[in-house]
Amino acid sequence: MRLQWFRFLSGLNRSVLPKVYRRGDLTRLSPLDKAVVGWKLWVTYRFLDAQSAQAVAAADNKANRTLGA
Repeated sequence: MRLQWFRFLSGLNRSVLPKVYRRGDLTRLSPLDKAVVGWKLWVTYRFLDAQSAQAVAAADNKANRTLGA
C-alpha cells in the first residue's frame, strides 16, 4: 500500500511540479524552489524505501516457502 501511495506521489511530482534542475544556477533558488526540491527528494527517498521493503518481504516469503517453514 505504501509503495502504491509513493508511486502515485512520484508521478504527480513529475507531472505537476516544475523541473528545477533546468535552472542555470541551483545555488540561487528561491525558498519556494528549495521547498519543491526538498519535497521531491523526500518523496523519492520514501518511494525507494517502500520499494526496497517490498522486495525484501517478497524474498523473505519466497525463502519461507522454499524451506517449508
